[in-house]
This record gives sequence, structure tokens and C-alpha cells, in this order.
Amino acid sequence: MEFGRLITAMVTPFNDRLEVDYAQAAELANYLVNTGSDGIVVAGTTGESPTLTKEEKIRLFSTVVDAVGKRATVIAGTGSYDTEATIELSRKAREAGVDGLLLVGPYYNKPPQEGYYQHFAAVAKAVPSPIMLYNIPGRTGSNILPATVKRLMAFDNIVAIKEAAGSMDQVCEVVRMARPDFKVYSGDDSLTLPILAVGGHGIVSVASHLVGKEIQKMIAACINGNIQEAARIHHELYPLFKGLFITSNPICVKAALNLLGRPVGGVRLPLVPANDQEVDAMRQLIESYSLDASCEETVA
Repeated sequence: MEFGRLITAMVTPFNDRLEVDYAQAAELANYLVNTGSDGIVVAGTTGESPTLTKEEKIRLFSTVVDAVGKRATVIAGTGSYDTEATIELSRKAREAGVDGLLLVGPYYNKPPQEGYYQHFAAVAKAVPSPIMLYNIPGRTGSNILPATVKRLMAFDNIVAIKEAAGSMDQVCEVVRMARPDFKVYSGDDSLTLPILAVGGHGIVSVASHLVGKEIQKMIAACINGNIQEAARIHHELYPLFKGLFITSNPICVKAALNLLGRPVGGVRLPLVPANDQEVDAMRQLIESYSLDASCEETVA
């Protein structure tokens, strides 16, 4: 399964009552495809999955699948700390027509490595869809170790991992032991180029809401061996990569999109809207990068 090089972890648009705005979700998905995204993650962390109901997630999956058709892959965020609930939602996502599943490491209950293995194995056996694992210890509380990832590669439908442990050593270890068709994706925009350089395949991005075409140029330059150009784009985009995370994601990227005239609304509690300082920081980023809401945004 080829999910693509640049996958956007899409925000979930809400209206003024913080209800899911499905029409805006379809419009945003089309915008992302038109500005460089090869794939879209729906109802991931950036999509505020913890506060979406099962029914909202299933409708979002169908909405985005219908909106983008075959122009991009659609990956459903179906992972949770409950294995049976994960299987149930993954089956519903498959019925909705998604191209794959994003399964975060079970959070809060902090399983041991054998628990991680058994959890992902159970989903892989129950649902034949292509699966991308998602390792983000900063949110889940524990780390999916490379040895466990290697064991999981025995399942043909476990095809990729989004690695956001923040450790290049860990990325290198997973890449080194990966089977030929297994893809390693960066889970941090600022580590995209370093991870590509050691054999990674792409990025599951937040910044691509704003600079998708530029990220695609960076990826293409790296793949084509033009490391100097890739590094130039990386350094140019680095302040934006870091600036979007001055508070909990997706607070800032939603604020930026709203400033650009793409109405994605606020965030659901326990997240809170961007404060005045954070909004000002997003406004300064937008101005410094000459961003606009069209499909032809430019980077200064």
C-alpha cells in the first residue's frame, strides 16, 4: 500500500456550537489535496479524536472519502486504549471506504511491549485494511520499541509507522530492520528531512495545512539527491514547524487557518482556543511566510 509521501493530519472543522462541520471538512480535504497532500488522516490527534464520538468519526470518514475520491489516500484514525473498540471502529472505517488505518499506541493504560504486540496483532487479524502504527510516547505515556515494531512486521497489512518518539536513534533502528515494503514516516514536521535522510518515506504533517507545496518540494529535492536545496527549504520552514506547536496541537493550526479565512472553528474542551499572544504569533507567521488561503500560497 502506498499512502503517499506527504500526508496531512487534518483538523476537524467545527461550527460556532462546536458541532462537526461536515461541509467544511469536505472543503478542507479538497484544499489539502490541491495544495500538495498525497493523503489525509481523518480523526487523528490533530483532528481532536479524543472528543469526537464514534458516530462523528464514521461520518467524517465517509465525508472525506467522498470528497477526495481517488485523488488522495484517506487514513482513518481508529486507535484507542480499548482493543475491542479499536477493532469495531476500524471495521466501520473500512466499510466507509478508507484506504488505511492509523493506530496509535494504547494510551493511559500503558501496556508492556507484549501488550502492544497483542493489541496491534488483534486488529491486524480482525481487519484486513493497511495499517500505519503511530508511536508518540509524549501523548501515550510509553514507547513502542523497535523490537516490537519488527515483530509486527510479520503481518502483511501492517505497512508503516508514524514515528514521533523524537529519537533519531529509534528511527534509524526501525528503518534498519524494516522489510522492503515497510514505510517509516516522520511524526514531527521539523524532523522530516533528517528522517528522510536516513531512509524514511515521508511525513504525517500538521504544517502542510499551510505550506503543503513547499513540503512536497523539500521531499522531492531530498529524494532526487539535491540535499542542499532540501536543507534550504527545511531551514526556511523551520520557524513555522516550531511555531505551530507553541501550545497543544491543534490549537495553533486552527487559529492560523481561521486567520487565513478557512473557517475551521474552535477546539473542544479540554483544549481551549488560542489566546491573544498565540493568535498574534500565528498572524506574524502568516505575514512572514506570505501565506494566503488560495491553492497558490507562497513562502517568502
